[in-house]
Amino acid sequence: QPPGEGDPSVRFARDMSYHHQQAVEMALIVRDRSEDPELRQVLIDMALTQQAQIGQMTGWLETWALPITGPEAPMTGTMVHDGESMTMTPTMMGIQPQAEVNKLAELPIDEAEVLFLQLMIRHHRGAVLMAESVLEQTQRTPVVRLANGVIATQESEIALMQKLLADRGAQELP
Repeated sequence: QPPGEGDPSVRFARDMSYHHQQAVEMALIVRDRSEDPELRQVLIDMALTQQAQIGQMTGWLETWALPITGPEAPMTGTMVHDGESMTMTPTMMGIQPQAEVNKLAELPIDEAEVLFLQLMIRHHRGAVLMAESVLEQTQRTPVVRLANGVIATQESEIALMQKLLADRGAQELP
């Protein structure tokens, strides 16, 4: 039985697709400017992986005969974390203001790389939170598989980005 509006799997597919779109945008901006081969590889992997996941989640919505966007703005509904219901906000989920994203194209590249790493660590933490939330709310095998994959990949990327920040003598944003 396909899920309907309001189902956590549907909300996850829509919200994570929206979330991933910003990550892809940020990664491509810096990839086009950076000359650091290690960072460029991370950026390419990130953009390709997250774009593929957007395609997967869009496919679910189409299979479930549901529109790509829902009645609520992205990441403004209720989520469950550690068994407690809480209201999401885009900021809580790591969505960055467009002005910050735009800086990635405007700052000198060394500053843009640091800002990217700082923003993307925050962004990835929001994705992990969203994935953990859906795991508390659904047993749908494809959703569970993708959520677990998001957690594993993004936690690994957070660790790598923390190293890249340290290599640049910078720290995470508070």
